[in-house]
Amino acid sequence: MEWMQTHPISTEQNKLAQNSLVFHFATVPDPRINRRKDHELVDILVIALSALLCGAESFNDMQDFGEAKHDWFKTFLKLPNGIPSHDTFNRVFAALDPKGFLDCFLRWTQSLRQVVSQEIVALDGKALRRALNKGQDLKYVVSAWAVDNGLVLGQLKVADKSNEITAVPELLRVLELSGCIVTIDAMGCQKKIAKEIIESDADYVLALKGNQETVHEEVKSFLDATLAEQQAQRPVGAKLSKEAASMTSLETVEKDHGRLEIRRYYHSAELHWFADLAKWEGLKSVGMVESVREVEGKTTMERRYYLSSLPLGVGTFARAVRSHWGVENNVHWVMDVCFREDQSRARSGYAAENLATLRRLALNLLKREKTKKRGIRGKQLNAGWDHAYLLRLLGI
Repeated sequence: MEWMQTHPISTEQNKLAQNSLVFHFATVPDPRINRRKDHELVDILVIALSALLCGAESFNDMQDFGEAKHDWFKTFLKLPNGIPSHDTFNRVFAALDPKGFLDCFLRWTQSLRQVVSQEIVALDGKALRRALNKGQDLKYVVSAWAVDNGLVLGQLKVADKSNEITAVPELLRVLELSGCIVTIDAMGCQKKIAKEIIESDADYVLALKGNQETVHEEVKSFLDATLAEQQAQRPVGAKLSKEAASMTSLETVEKDHGRLEIRRYYHSAELHWFADLAKWEGLKSVGMVESVREVEGKTTMERRYYLSSLPLGVGTFARAVRSHWGVENNVHWVMDVCFREDQSRARSGYAAENLATLRRLALNLLKREKTKKRGIRGKQLNAGWDHAYLLRLLGI
């Protein structure tokens, strides 16, 4: 790469460079015909990523950003024909093979990822609300969020919400999940997905809802009845059943801006009553979360139910459930508020999917940078103001 060729570096620096995303961009397959290449693919990707890191949103923004910083980019990129136009950015991202780009994503995140015992990996889908033509259904991106590492490990686009079922196994196969706990919302509560997770040498906590109506009712009936037995008054000397005596629980209380939320977690490894036990690979326990919310004097209560391959241990079960809820704030909310993903109109070819990948790469870079004690938006502002900080984010 140009910046490595023109700047002699030590062995240690070379090792760090190989962990940089820019280094991995050189491995992305170029979809263009050689005689029609006016710009290096690495240059296009680095300018686009840099623009997103500084708060840009569109292909026009990328062109304007590049032109404003042409002389600076020239210090480490080739730029044989200057800065690409917004049409060039559009054409390249529309033509780029999303699987090849995902491979780059996976190699880079794996090079950064620290081994964490029983790390929670939350899989969840998000709509790309404006990346569609008239008459098309909403497209969705399924992301895998590694909680302890604070990294998006990978993502896949699907045609609609129902296709998350097919995307999840595909994403699971390309992720390194050994020793992790994978959490998925109710759409992913499928026997095939449970089997894929166990075959990846990982555990699962799968949310239950109406898409598994019979299983949901069985689990709900057992846990509700077992909890009622635990809570009921008993004559002196009366013993609890084995099921009620062995079910463990944990309570958390959160107060914030006039809102009180009490969460009670219940976990049981008694499964002799479950008719489909043999059909769910690795199934060892069931769990329930009871959420009681009090806002402005009004109280609501909700119960959610789960299947899990975890052995009995309510603390680990509670951590998995809580961590999954965090994907909304750590990924989906940031994508819409800081990267304005919901407003993106890119929809030709593979542009929407590839831009979604690039945004998540940018999010990873911003989250792993710890010298600035600011949120994502604050770091984006710093990157726009300070070339040294932007280079640090890029790993150059």
